[in-house]
Amino acid sequence: MLLDAVPDHIQSRLADYARLLRIDRPIGTLLLLWPTYWALWLAGEGSPGLGNVVIFTLGVFFMRAAGCAINDFADRDWDKHVKRTKDRPLTAGRVKPWEAVALFAGLCLVSFLMVLLFTNPLTLYLSFGGAALAFIYPFMKRYTHLPQLFLGAAFSWAIPMAWAAEAGELSQLTWLLFTANVLWTVAYDTFYAMVDRDDDLKVGIKSTAILFGDADRAIIGMLQAMVVLILLLVGHRAELGTFYYLGVVAMACLFVYHQFLAREREREGCFKAFLNNNWAGFAVFSGLVIDLAIG
Repeated sequence: MLLDAVPDHIQSRLADYARLLRIDRPIGTLLLLWPTYWALWLAGEGSPGLGNVVIFTLGVFFMRAAGCAINDFADRDWDKHVKRTKDRPLTAGRVKPWEAVALFAGLCLVSFLMVLLFTNPLTLYLSFGGAALAFIYPFMKRYTHLPQLFLGAAFSWAIPMAWAAEAGELSQLTWLLFTANVLWTVAYDTFYAMVDRDDDLKVGIKSTAILFGDADRAIIGMLQAMVVLILLLVGHRAELGTFYYLGVVAMACLFVYHQFLAREREREGCFKAFLNNNWAGFAVFSGLVIDLAIG
């Protein structure tokens, strides 16, 4: 194999970069991808341009990787105190801080060039907001107990960008999807934050898991209910049919399952609940695609 011809020390460096960028953990990419596809398929009335699908698929991958790099840069002195993150390449010293910043900048530049060369001016203007949110989010956990809200905005910004690229304008449906995805992100990332809550309390990291306290599951449940209601409203306004609604119902059923998984608030159960949100996003996407295809 070609990789066998690469010296061991270079293979080790590439492996550390891959871990820094979470290439080995695609869950974040998938959670970004499904809402982006929701927007593309809705804006494209079931037939989005192939170019936009390729651009935004690559863009989601690059920007999620960029976000991981800047996140680890921001958390490099904190991650060593958290069980789950203490062996990350940057925290362990195998990757230098300047390398993480360079990877963030390089991936943002590649994403920007794709938008500049292959989309329209509105999408280009929106891209600056996306880059700003990706940079700001990791630092918010020092100043507010609502960093998940900033993550929600960052993870949802691909929705107006994809919509603008496909339709050339934004609509009320764009912002309904955006709002639903922000709330969904806060819900599932609170499950994620519950995994690290004990460690975060010790080192002073803020999160919605800490803010919500014993009301965490109840508030997550309310957020999940709001996501379902907004997606039902999207279906009504877009005049979608049975298969879309079945997808939303499947998401609602999975939300109930997430509550079951996290019922004891144990690390493993909360993490499983977080991971399972991939299927919730896929369920809505599948229903939407089928509905638009036969509608």
